[in-house]
Amino acid sequence: MKAGKAGRAATVSARISPAGGLDILSRNEVARLRDASGSGLHALLRRCALAVLTSGSMSDDPRTILEQFPDFDIQVLQQDRGIKIELTHAPAQAFVDGQIIRGINELLVAVVRDIVYVSTQMEQGNFDLDDSVGLTHVVFEILRNARILKPQIDPNLVVCWGGHSISREEYEYTKQVGYQLGLRALDICTGCGPGAMKGPMKGATIAHAKQRRRNNRYIGITEPGIIAAESPNPIVNHLVIMPDIEKRLEAFVRMGHGIIVFPGGVGTAEEILYLLGILLHPDNAGVPFPLILTGPKNSAAYFEQIDRFLRLTLGDSVAQHYQIIVDDPAAVARAMVRGIDKVRNHRLDTKDAFFFNWTLNIPYAFQLPFRPTHEAMRALAIHRDRPRHELAADLRRAFSGIVAGNVKEEGVLAIEQHGPFEIDGDSAIMRTLDELLKAFVAQHRMKLPGGSAYVPCYRVLTSEPAH
Repeated sequence: MKAGKAGRAATVSARISPAGGLDILSRNEVARLRDASGSGLHALLRRCALAVLTSGSMSDDPRTILEQFPDFDIQVLQQDRGIKIELTHAPAQAFVDGQIIRGINELLVAVVRDIVYVSTQMEQGNFDLDDSVGLTHVVFEILRNARILKPQIDPNLVVCWGGHSISREEYEYTKQVGYQLGLRALDICTGCGPGAMKGPMKGATIAHAKQRRRNNRYIGITEPGIIAAESPNPIVNHLVIMPDIEKRLEAFVRMGHGIIVFPGGVGTAEEILYLLGILLHPDNAGVPFPLILTGPKNSAAYFEQIDRFLRLTLGDSVAQHYQIIVDDPAAVARAMVRGIDKVRNHRLDTKDAFFFNWTLNIPYAFQLPFRPTHEAMRALAIHRDRPRHELAADLRRAFSGIVAGNVKEEGVLAIEQHGPFEIDGDSAIMRTLDELLKAFVAQHRMKLPGGSAYVPCYRVLTSEPAH
């Protein structure tokens, strides 16, 4: 091991032994990971590995970290008794006294594991991507390969969604909710980043320790376009990298037994619309799925605005699928426990698995990866005369495109080259959407506080005269 030269950021070069159960790799798999020009896997591996090694980074620009560590490289080496991971000019923050931090080592192994597995299965044609059942099995197989589907455990996994750019008061509130969940022996699953993705895990760790609870699960589910902008927080002890946002969202819904939504921005709105679109589908009527929107007292107006947007776009009856609890962490936890009890009974009645929700019908349109090009964003059919679950799906895609334009490298480049995305549709919905997005900007929910002023990557066509 050796330290890098002095510069903008301290670096370390080292050869490490993988921790956390990485299976041996074939020579072909290792060769593909080393190929910098052919398969593209090496660039993907490098980007995701650097995100893990800079866990705790406060930047949401995917290019910033690469610019800070331009000489970083990672190679997976095949040896007679297993594999080694060679890091060159890696961030020094991932090491202590010359040794890589154990948790970061495990997350690094998860990166290699998931990239190798998905690429191998795709290359060999083992994934059926042509229908809804096949895509659900893809999600299942990736999660099973990651060894986080645990049978013979009663439903206890709470998915927490919310923004990475939240106020200190909101962050402290997420910790209080996580603490109350942990006291009730509930595990936490989030998008693995900072803010509302870290707070519930941090609160739960204290509660789990007080309850002398072992084998706790703090699951982080991400995807390549997001991980560079939202590096895993240090509490995550199970990391899974899904190949795209749609499979990431399905993984949350299939694994989770209930979902709590904290204040956030466009990414959080995307997640809410994804789940509501599924719950609004006629085939899912009667399937229990607790959904709670919560935040501190100062966030009450935020949830009133979200509620107003959802009711205006999807009808007042959409509110039957969620409840809003303000400034009461214990009430949130108690409501979630009651909701999960209903989930448990329903799974027993339908003979569904506790660890994977097979019963829920997720339409093929919700599973198809959405590529947010300028043409695709303008073509979204955001009109009231559509079935509600289909309208929710296109609204979700609109928010997904804005997320891409904000933080995903491909989306950022597209905006720089061709200008902002244009979103058009029903005039009343467009006005409400525009108001919601302007509120997100005013509340600094688009970028981390302290950054440069936010420049919108979108333009909502409200049919109003230009000013």
